[in-house]
Amino acid sequence: MGISVQLPEMNIKEDEIKLLLAIKLLEEEKVSLGKAAEIAGYTEKTFVEMLVHRGVAPIKYTNLDLDTELRLDNISSYRK
Repeated sequence: MGISVQLPEMNIKEDEIKLLLAIKLLEEEKVSLGKAAEIAGYTEKTFVEMLVHRGVAPIKYTNLDLDTELRLDNISSYRK
């Protein structure tokens, strides 16, 4: 199933439009990283590299997630 959108004539290539759409959908948390990469037409690895290059975080942590990660990291550091 595909979606067709008619846009006015612009000086932007179709690939760039797909990439911009995928980034925006990811930022708005409408799609997963994998789905955004698929929309953009790239592998997840390449898509993540493009996000980083554009200054977009590929993974969003909530404060709770970040606190949990830091606590788990501290616990594992003590066990070594």
